Amino acid sequence: MKVLTSIEDAINDIQDNATIMVGGFGLVGTPEKLIDALREKGVKGLTIISNNCGIDDYGLGTLLTTRQIKKMVASYVGENREFERQFLDGELELELVPQGTLAERIRAGGAGIPAFYTPTGVGTQLAEGKEVRTFNGRKYVLETALKADFSFVKAWKGDRSGNLIYYKTARNFNPMMAAAGTVTIAEVEELLEIGDLDPNFIHTPSIFVQRVILCSNYVKLIERRTTR
Repeated sequence: MKVLTSIEDAINDIQDNATIMVGGFGLVGTPEKLIDALREKGVKGLTIISNNCGIDDYGLGTLLTTRQIKKMVASYVGENREFERQFLDGELELELVPQGTLAERIRAGGAGIPAFYTPTGVGTQLAEGKEVRTFNGRKYVLETALKADFSFVKAWKGDRSGNLIYYKTARNFNPMMAAAGTVTIAEVEELLEIGDLDPNFIHTPSIFVQRVILCSNYVKLIERRTTR
């Protein structure tokens, strides 16, 4: 049965040193309840694959504070001062990946494609130690696919079989991460019966989702407030 009533049960088998993909872009589409549960569980040595690491007191940033993350694979340090500090002090391993390359490495992992060539990063430190080939007179660097033991995704609506719909820009990295996790856990704001979702608008089919948990009491934060 895919639907669980306890978020603790949803993450029960996540152990130390696991690799976890976490959806979201900035503070949008972040599976915050699963992250909170992971913090409470206290597992250590985690490798997290995510666009960024939240902010100091929200999302993945809270796992930095508790020293649960060993390595980040990300495209953006962002607004997180603790992320920056831990990396510069040598406390956190960071694999910095261009945003489009990160998205494609995750998509490739979900599609069963082991590697691909991209022009992004050629001639920079990001290409050091990687294979470079020339196609049609242009150089491309070989990038390997990304997969994870677990994927955490946040959906607007889901049904009991695991079909998911994301809300507007909260779609971001969530669909490709859902496909690239060995076990994908989806937290949803609305849980519907099978057949209630229009199949023409489903973003993630149920075949990619192993567990669904209904969550509530979300607070919509602003990453950087700008006023005039």
